[in-house]
Amino acid sequence: MKSMNEDDLYRSSTQFRLWSFTERALADLRSSTNSLAAQRVRDAIKRSRTKEGQPGSGDDVDCLTVEEEQKLVRFYCSKAMDFSDFCGFPTSVKAKPPPYIRRRFVDLFPQSTALQILKRFYLSNSPMTYHPKSLMPCALFLATKCENHYTVLSDFASKLPKTSPEDVLAPEFLLTQGLRFTFDVRHPYRALEGGTMELNEMALSSYIPPAGSLMTGAEVKARLLSLKPASGDGAAGKKTPAELQDRIKRAHGKARELLNTTAILTDAYFLYTPSQIFLSSLLAADEPVARFYLHVLLSSARPSGSSVDEPSSLEIRLLSLLKECAALLTDPSSRKPDSEAQKKELTRIDKKLWKCRNPEKVDFLGMSKGAGKGGSSGQSKEGAAGEGEVDEKVVKKRKLERDRAAKEEAELFGGELKR
Repeated sequence: MKSMNEDDLYRSSTQFRLWSFTERALADLRSSTNSLAAQRVRDAIKRSRTKEGQPGSGDDVDCLTVEEEQKLVRFYCSKAMDFSDFCGFPTSVKAKPPPYIRRRFVDLFPQSTALQILKRFYLSNSPMTYHPKSLMPCALFLATKCENHYTVLSDFASKLPKTSPEDVLAPEFLLTQGLRFTFDVRHPYRALEGGTMELNEMALSSYIPPAGSLMTGAEVKARLLSLKPASGDGAAGKKTPAELQDRIKRAHGKARELLNTTAILTDAYFLYTPSQIFLSSLLAADEPVARFYLHVLLSSARPSGSSVDEPSSLEIRLLSLLKECAALLTDPSSRKPDSEAQKKELTRIDKKLWKCRNPEKVDFLGMSKGAGKGGSSGQSKEGAAGEGEVDEKVVKKRKLERDRAAKEEAELFGGELKR
């Protein structure tokens, strides 16, 4: 029986099967979602005007563009990061697992997972239908459950003004429906920690190269010590093992900062695998170390008869891909929107959104609460989750079914015993 390697395991994950795209496919999906939502907004406004006896077809409504939607979603993703910091949710928490788990540590990533939940939801839904401000607390609380980071709901809700525990949970089914009921988010943090450990082993001569490599552990260390410095990292020259470890530590810190900020705010999770994101962050933090590390890892892929320094075709292709990802991670526009110009632009978009929101979905939280208490919200689909009005017949029918089931359950074991 053939054993599965790491690549096979990742390809079997829902993140790869459902949430990995090419740039073109991602852009087409967002454009389709935007046009569908815009048409539904105009139809809903037309129905609202007809009901109120006002003239107008709804075609005059200026809806959000795809770019404006993405700016708004990114803004509320950054707000989710701020609220996560306020609540004390770490990006990475290490906890000791039960003894039956062999892994030494289990990493929890509620903040990063929350952002991916929001970004995945808005691939098939529009802010014109569901405002991100109403979904952000639920996404963050759902992320704490996905990552086994225990959080008391009442304590969580108390940190939000004018928000009850019911308000936090109200859109949870809608959110999970938009996620297609997939909650697994693969992050690059473990890859970063594992790669840093390997680099430290290389610096200490305890590294064992891959089978078929033309370099020994001692040669790997010698070449690593003689690498040219990173940009702005001091003068060239051979380093001592202690200086090399300090360099690796600095690269780890810079790479970690990129993974904690731009990586989770951009489309990196949709376009690249976690290991590619890790290598790209290392490439942006210290290019000579990253290139050498990649060269050592792929040393066994070089054809026979080639020299030690000659890169394989796989290494050349992968390095080109990593440079594209590194450019995305270091793009100034990928950072949190905190400049005055960006704030003015977001204010303009929010005012525009106020005029083009779907009037039938403005109180979707109230509809969700009603569905939770009395039955179904009767929603049709827009992508993975959609629009529609509450069907009172369905609500009454399901309430009768629950009452009948409760009665049958009571009759199954007889009535309550009298003392």
